[in-house]
Amino acid sequence: MRYLIFLLILTVSCTKEDKKPNIVFVFADQWRAQSLGYAGNPDVLTPNLDQLAKEGVNFTNAISTSPVCTPYRAMLLSGLYPLKNGMFMNDVTLNPESNSIAKILKKEGYNTGYIGKWHLDGNGRSAHIPEERRQGFDYWKVLECSHRYNNSNYWGNDDQLHSWEGYDAEAQTKDAIAYIEEQSKGENPFCLMLSWGPPHAPYQTAPQEFQDLYADADIQLRPNVPVEMSEKTKAHLKGYYAHCTALDTYIKQLQDAIKLANIEDNTIFVFTSDHGDLINSHGETKKQRIYEESAKVPFIVKYPELLGKEGKSSDFLLNTLDIMPTLLGMSGNPIPADLDGENITDIMLGKKPDHREAALVACIQPFGQWSKKRGGREFRGIITKQYTFAKDLAGDWLLYDNIKDPFQLNNLVGTEAYKSISSELEILLMKKLETLDDEFFPGTYYTSKWNHHIDETGTVPYVN
Repeated sequence: MRYLIFLLILTVSCTKEDKKPNIVFVFADQWRAQSLGYAGNPDVLTPNLDQLAKEGVNFTNAISTSPVCTPYRAMLLSGLYPLKNGMFMNDVTLNPESNSIAKILKKEGYNTGYIGKWHLDGNGRSAHIPEERRQGFDYWKVLECSHRYNNSNYWGNDDQLHSWEGYDAEAQTKDAIAYIEEQSKGENPFCLMLSWGPPHAPYQTAPQEFQDLYADADIQLRPNVPVEMSEKTKAHLKGYYAHCTALDTYIKQLQDAIKLANIEDNTIFVFTSDHGDLINSHGETKKQRIYEESAKVPFIVKYPELLGKEGKSSDFLLNTLDIMPTLLGMSGNPIPADLDGENITDIMLGKKPDHREAALVACIQPFGQWSKKRGGREFRGIITKQYTFAKDLAGDWLLYDNIKDPFQLNNLVGTEAYKSISSELEILLMKKLETLDDEFFPGTYYTSKWNHHIDETGTVPYVN
């Protein structure tokens, strides 16, 4: 009898040890890398993310390959460059037959869930998304896109339209915690993606308790904000930071739930964002650009069982396309051969050297808030550990030395002292584009190729 009990205990122990890690992937909409306490921002209150950065790997050079909502999300799920999946602008539909990280994980025995903003189904921002277009996610509480953060709607597994009570990010987090608690009792590993709408505008809609934290704050502006926009920018930042601090609070709730469920060591937890927000830096708003405030995002990954419990900082040039293969690699799951990014697990573990010379940033078709009438342009560019370099269809467009000029105030294109550096960076960029079969044609070439119906501004019209 004692022998049988010993075998049973041994079997349960081995099963737990052999269980693949859970994945909890949390990403905010439009949270720029500079708006975090651990990144050196003296104004924004993010104590829980500051703590998370001390426990995981904090990537200081995480770059959004195409810094706008739909292209990022399609790369995250499919692992493919936007010219390969057609998802290079908002409000278009990811092919239901596309491979996705959720479909791969389901085949490997994972339960899958998605909560929050989707923005991958161009059939109306409030439209129902049927199961065949959910890319392998089973648990489903999703709306295509909304920036109404209080009492917003979502579609559930019952194919009925529901409303989140109060501030939706808080309600979504509570639902995510309930999912984590339930899944932790089961035998299968799980993958949950939680997609928050804030801190994307409107900025003044966070719960009042968080807005009150900044009511009398003396907000410091980045030096690249024009003086005439100072007061407006300070008001925006107070609201933006209120959203950030609210989300930071929910990070603690998620971390506490994972610890209480006793799955912390065997859970890959990621916090990141799809792209940044200019908030009047360079006199501009929103995203799509290669400027630091638009293209750089926070990225922290915590996985104690593999990465240890002591946090560290990495300046590896992480691109959006690296996320899917790395999550699959870290979790011991198969990685499709056709992905455009790289599994960097061994680089994080110090088993392979950091070989990355540059991270790619691309705007294939400017649209919407950055239409051509508003100064938008097609560009391809790279960010290295020192420089930002970009070309548009007319030639060299931007060159910044980010060490000497961290706020990108001096465009060095055409200056004699930087001609050789421009040439070297152009060679690096062309190599990147060649590996991705990107011939850098005008955006309308690609909208025609993928049959995206655009209006006179170059934007795919959408209905709410």
